[in-house]
Parts: sequence; C-alpha cells; structure tokens
Amino acid sequence: MSEINNYDVIRSPAITEKATMASENDQIIFNVASDATKPEIKRAVEGLFGVKVKSVNTLVRKGKVKRFRGHLGRQSDVKKAVVRLVDGQSIDITTGL
Repeated sequence: MSEINNYDVIRSPAITEKATMASENDQIIFNVASDATKPEIKRAVEGLFGVKVKSVNTLVRKGKVKRFRGHLGRQSDVKKAVVRLVDGQSIDITTGL
C-alpha cells in the first residue's frame, strides 16, 4: 500500500476529551474512510507512524439532523477507528503527519 492510499484510509485523528482519555490506555482514535476495513486501517497506521497495532475496533457515528434558518439538513455519517497499540508504543498526534 502506498503513502497516498494510507492517507486516503486515515482522514484525521479525533481530538476529543474521550480520545484524550483513551490515549492513556495506548488507544488512538482516528476518523477513517467509510469503506475502510480493519486490515486496511491496521496497515495504514503501521505504515504512517511506524508502530505495531494490537487491534482495531470500528464504529459508525450516524449523522445528526440539524436545522439551519428553518431548513432541515443532515450531517454526514462518520466512521471512526479505535486503534490499540502494542505495549510500550505511542503516537504523538499533536505534531501532525
């Protein structure tokens, strides 16, 4: 898998309070492509950051219905991946790629 494909799979890190608490347990949360599979996500993280991945769990956050100036709109669905790293490994997502 080339570098371009790795960046296509992993869209961005999720920077939230919950993601920060999870990072204390060697877990990193990424927003990923909606059609990405767990093996693709594992290969992308290992290729981009040079770490060993223990496991990958995925979830899809359904988009919310929002109202703007009286018109209904819908936010897009977002697929997230919770990546657990092997003990002793870490990723500093604040420095960027």
